[in-house]
Formats: sequence, structure tokens, C-alpha cells
Amino acid sequence: MRTYVITGGTDGMGKGLGLHFLRRGDRVIALASGTTKGEAFVREAAAIGAGERAVFLCADLSTLAGMRTALDGITARTEVVDGLIFGAQRFQPRRTETEDGIEFTFALHYLSRFVLGHGLVAALERTSAPVIMNICGPGGFPGRIHWDDLTLSRGYTGVRAAMQASRANDLLGIAFPQRYPDARTRYVLYNPMMVRTAMADPLPTSQRILTKAAGYVVGRSVDQAVPPIARLLDEPPADPVTAFRRRTRLPLTRKDFDPDNAIRLDTLTTELLRR
Repeated sequence: MRTYVITGGTDGMGKGLGLHFLRRGDRVIALASGTTKGEAFVREAAAIGAGERAVFLCADLSTLAGMRTALDGITARTEVVDGLIFGAQRFQPRRTETEDGIEFTFALHYLSRFVLGHGLVAALERTSAPVIMNICGPGGFPGRIHWDDLTLSRGYTGVRAAMQASRANDLLGIAFPQRYPDARTRYVLYNPMMVRTAMADPLPTSQRILTKAAGYVVGRSVDQAVPPIARLLDEPPADPVTAFRRRTRLPLTRKDFDPDNAIRLDTLTTELLRR
């Protein structure tokens, strides 16, 4: 029996992966901020005979306090994590700040993955084939890091924030083996492309309708998107960090994976957390 920790684990792809692992006999710790969907996830787990192996932890991963709550809750329940899956994200059309004064998308999409990934290294290294699966956007829409304004206090748009978070997660994966050169944990950056989930719900009405319509035409269902991710978790690549767009492996020679920028962002993020 393996233990998987999944952020955004009560909805969309996170939930789909959680139920997949529960059905085959594994243990799942699902993190999310909403109790209604969390309780529904536990009920679904019980309905398939996996109630004792399903745990829901309520934590707001857009806040530093919520990230600490998540880490404390995970380490209190298990000493070993076989797979850490980052799926929590929420499109934010208008700029908002968390209680820590950090722009919401940067905090939830990137900073929570930074904090939890580094905070659970010890638990990951206690198992034989540990994996961090970062469901983000390598090889997807273009975007860049706004080095002089990471929290986008100027010229914010929801798309710009989401694209910056995608590029930040690319660099987060590249920096991981530089921080832990002797670690057995494999870091996988994975872009599922368009999947039919509730991610479009926060969009304005016209954009939401168009996005959902496009999803039904060219997108895949959660059930279709789960198997290739599960295979990478079961049989992780030998290299310390890899990136995929669906089943296509991406070369890490692209500018999005620049190792110097990865260290630069790692340093800036560490300084931000210290402040």
C-alpha cells in the first residue's frame, strides 16, 4: 500500500487521481480548502470500500498558515509519502492578496508547491521510489517571470498571473535536484493540456461558456487524463527532473527550464518566506 498526498484532491483531476489510487488499495491524503467537497470525497471513498484509507485535510493553501497546517496534518498522519501530487489551482480574474499580502495566484499555484515540496522531502526519501508530480503547464501557453514584480502589483491579468505561475513551477522542478543532489525523489512536471474540470467556473460568463465549449470539443475527461499521470507515478523516469506535455517528453534545454533562473527564483522565494 502506497501513500499519496494530493493538493486540490477533492475536485477535478486531483479527485480523479485520488479515487484511482484508492480503488487499487492505496492510501490518499487529500488537501483542499472546502469542507463540503472534502466530506463528499470521503463519502465516495467509503462507497468503494476505501473509507479507512481516505483522509481529507482542510487547509487554505493560499496562505502561509494554511501551508503549515497542511504540513503538520500530513506529518501527523504518516511518516512516509510515496507520491506528492500538486493539483491545487484556481483562476483569479481580478488581482487579490492573501492575508500574508501575497498575490493569490502566486501563493496558491506556486508558493504552496514550494513549501510543501521542500517540507515533505524527508517523508518522501523514506520510501523506495518517491515522486513529486507537479501538474502545471510545461510546454503550454507562453509566459514569463516578472522578476521586478513577482506579485504583479502592476498590469495584473488573470492570464498573466497563471502563465507566470506555470513558468515558476517549471523552475521549481529544475531547482529541486540542485537543492537535493543525492535525493532519490524524482520530480515530474506535467501538462495535461485541456481537461474538462471546473477550472473555468471563475471566468466571466462569456469566457466561461467559450472555454467550456472548447473543452468539450478538444478537451479530455478526467477519467481519460488520469492514466498517463498514474503511470508516471508508478514508473517514474530515471532522471531527477523531467517535463511532459501529455505523453510527450519535453527537452529541458528550453529557456523555460534555465538552471540559473531556477536558482534565482529559489533564492527570491526563500527570501520572501523569511520576510
